[in-house]
Amino acid sequence: MARTMNRLSARAVSTLTKPGIYADGAGLYLRIQGSTSRSWVYIWHASGKRRETGLGAPPSVGLARARERAQQAREIIADGGDPISSKRARKTTPTFGEAADAFIEDRKATVRSDKSIARWKRAIGKGGYADRLRGLRVDKIDTEDVLAVLRPLWESLPASAGTLRGYIEAVLNVAKVSGHRTGDNPAAWTGHLALILPARQRLSRGHHAAMPFEQVPAHMAKLKSQAPLSARALEFTILTASRTSEVLKARWDEFDLERAVWTIPASRMKAAKEHRVPLSSAARQLLLDIGAGDSFVFAGRSGDKPLSNMAMDMVLRRMKVDVTVHGFRSSFRDWAGEMTTTPREVAEAALAHTIGNSAEQAYRRGDALEKRRVLMETWARFCRSGSPANDETSTDCAEQTIAAE
Repeated sequence: MARTMNRLSARAVSTLTKPGIYADGAGLYLRIQGSTSRSWVYIWHASGKRRETGLGAPPSVGLARARERAQQAREIIADGGDPISSKRARKTTPTFGEAADAFIEDRKATVRSDKSIARWKRAIGKGGYADRLRGLRVDKIDTEDVLAVLRPLWESLPASAGTLRGYIEAVLNVAKVSGHRTGDNPAAWTGHLALILPARQRLSRGHHAAMPFEQVPAHMAKLKSQAPLSARALEFTILTASRTSEVLKARWDEFDLERAVWTIPASRMKAAKEHRVPLSSAARQLLLDIGAGDSFVFAGRSGDKPLSNMAMDMVLRRMKVDVTVHGFRSSFRDWAGEMTTTPREVAEAALAHTIGNSAEQAYRRGDALEKRRVLMETWARFCRSGSPANDETSTDCAEQTIAAE
C-alpha cells in the first residue's frame, strides 16, 4: 500500500518535463502543462462527479508537503467534508493575529493617547502576551488555547492578565459578529473562565494597579540602580506624586531650583489651572544630577522631544513590577492618609485634585504650597528610607501657617 501511495520520487518531480499528469497514488497527482507550468492536484469523486483541488506548485511545495496536503484532503472527505470549501474557509477566516491587528487599527481614532494603543499592542500585538494565539484561526481557538496564554500571567501579573483576557474576549466577539466563528466565547469570564481560574486580587484603588505604600521604599532602592533616564523620570514622578504627562513634558524653564518650586502651566494640567509643586530636597537633587538643559527635562534621544509615554511603563515591566505609573499617586495618597495627620485638602492639593464646591473653591485663594512642602519632604524621606512621619512633621503639615500664603 505504501508503494501504491508513493509512486513518485523527489528526483522524478524535479526532472519530469513532458506534459501530462503523473500519479503519486491515492488521488495525488503532479500535473505538467507546457514547459513551465507544474502543479500538484488532488482528485477524488463525490456523488459520481470528478472533483479536483490544487495543492500548490513545486518547488515551493515539495513532494513531502504535497503528500501532507493530500492526506489532509482525504481526512476532510472521510469526515464528510469538502476540501475545496475547507480551503476557501481557510483563505477567508482570519488568524487571531490578523483580527487583533485589525481591532487595534479600527480603534486608534477613538483613543486620546498613544498609551492605550501601546497597551493593546503589548497584550495582543505581535510579540505580545497573546503571541501564541496569533497564528491560530479565530474559529479554531478554544478554552485551552486561551488558558495557555493566561495561566502563566494570572498569579505573577494579575492586572496585566485581566486586561489581556478582556482584549482576547473583545477580538473574538468581533470575529463572531463578523461571521468568522460561532458558539460561546472561550475568553468570557462570567460563567466560564471564572469557574476555572482563581479570582484575581482586587486593586486597592480605582482602576490603576497601585503598589502598597509600605513597598515603595524597597522599590525606590531598586529603581536607583536602573541607569536609563526613564528610570529617573519614574523616580521623579514618585517623589512629586505627579502625572505621567506632567513629568515627561516638563521643561527646564518651569523650574526655580533656588526656591525649589516647579510651576506647571495651566495648558498642561488636567484641571486647566496652573499648579505649583514644592520640590523635596531629593527631587531637587535629582534634577541637579541630570543637569539643566534648554528644553525637556526628560528628553528623548533626539533631544527635541520628551521620552515616550510608555518609557516609565517599560521600566516597571523590566523590573517585573505589575503596577502602573499612575498607581503611585494612589500609593502616596494612602500613605498621607494612613501615616500622617495631613488635612485632606492639603493631600488632595498635592495631587492637583479639585475639591469642594464652586463657592468653596472661590474662597480658597492659596494653594497651601508650604504646607505641601512639608508633606512632600516627609514623603521623600519615607521613599528613601521607609522612615515614618513623626508627630512633629505631621503637626507642622497640619497646622503650619506661612505668611507668604
